[in-house]
Amino acid sequence: MKTIKYADLTKHVGEDMGVSEWVTIDQDRVNKFAEATGDHQWIHVDVERAKRESPFKAPIAHGFLTLSLLPAMKREPEWRLTGYGNATNYGANKLRFVSPVPAGSKVHSRGRLIGAEAHPKGTQVTQEINVHVVGSDRPALIYEMVVLYHPPMKRG
Repeated sequence: MKTIKYADLTKHVGEDMGVSEWVTIDQDRVNKFAEATGDHQWIHVDVERAKRESPFKAPIAHGFLTLSLLPAMKREPEWRLTGYGNATNYGANKLRFVSPVPAGSKVHSRGRLIGAEAHPKGTQVTQEINVHVVGSDRPALIYEMVVLYHPPMKRG
């Protein structure tokens, strides 16, 4: 794994950031997400009805469940960033739920650095993250995550 200095981040725009481990999204996880969010739409939680009436012939994970599992998809980084103070989740530029994630699927993520620009409070970094279902070429989710990396604080 190579090390990249915070000050040199802009030189690495376009580079891959690594591929994650696989995570299983089983029906139990889908049901627990429905309980936590109050989203009990049948296409997610009613297995028999989904088999009969869904165009996917099975229940599917909530899109936001898939998104929320990104931290669980621990990515083996291609490189490690050094020389910054801390990082703040700054939001998203784009989020698309491109294809379904059938309950019982395994998913993983792949990240790529697509932007790094100086701001008064640090460097705003944009990553494109694609989540794929095992066996599918088309991503299930495309997410542009924005993080603000702050310079190290001077202590004194």
